[in-house]
Amino acid sequence: MAKIKLTKTELKRQRDDLKRFTRFLPTLQLKKQQLQMEILRVSEEFNQHLREEEEYNQKLEPWIHLMSSEEFQMIPPLVEVESIATETRNIAGVDIPVFDHVRFKEVQYDLFSTPAWFDEGLLAVQKRIMLQVRGRVLQLQMSLLREELRTTTQRVNLFEKVKIPAAKENIRTIRIYLGDQETAAVGRAKIAKSKLTGTADETPSAQKMEAVEQ
Repeated sequence: MAKIKLTKTELKRQRDDLKRFTRFLPTLQLKKQQLQMEILRVSEEFNQHLREEEEYNQKLEPWIHLMSSEEFQMIPPLVEVESIATETRNIAGVDIPVFDHVRFKEVQYDLFSTPAWFDEGLLAVQKRIMLQVRGRVLQLQMSLLREELRTTTQRVNLFEKVKIPAAKENIRTIRIYLGDQETAAVGRAKIAKSKLTGTADETPSAQKMEAVEQ
């Protein structure tokens, strides 16, 4: 830790630092609370998403006997993601992606050479992919928010446990030193005044003694 200067200029700087730290700390604490609340919300949304995905997979059970058929094996190669659309939302100073939709490339296939359920099978595969993408976006949200919370918590701890206590201690040390210096200066001034007063009192006596001797 660097040694502080025991001066009035340093005292002012430390006071300014303390004022800035105490003003900025509530903002950091509020940001920390917002991030914690948002992480809880995203966690609940992700859990809900997992339940929806599980429910959808259960609905696909009637398709299981078809998934091994040659016709069903034709579907996955036909499903190609063209783009993934997300929006950006700012939460407590951090930008997070919000899932919007998945666009698939248009599929060209012969309606007469495919079974009647082929269209539904195609939509089922697309929806599963959409659910997987949405889940990954939610996981990314969680990752970004947790990283920002980690950084913000470090800053809160830095201000609460290091910066503010150090500034207060530095102010206390400088004030004690300056107070001691002021007290010592007053003492020296009194001593000097006493000496001057004593010299002034001795001068008339000396003059009287010289007059008597004459």
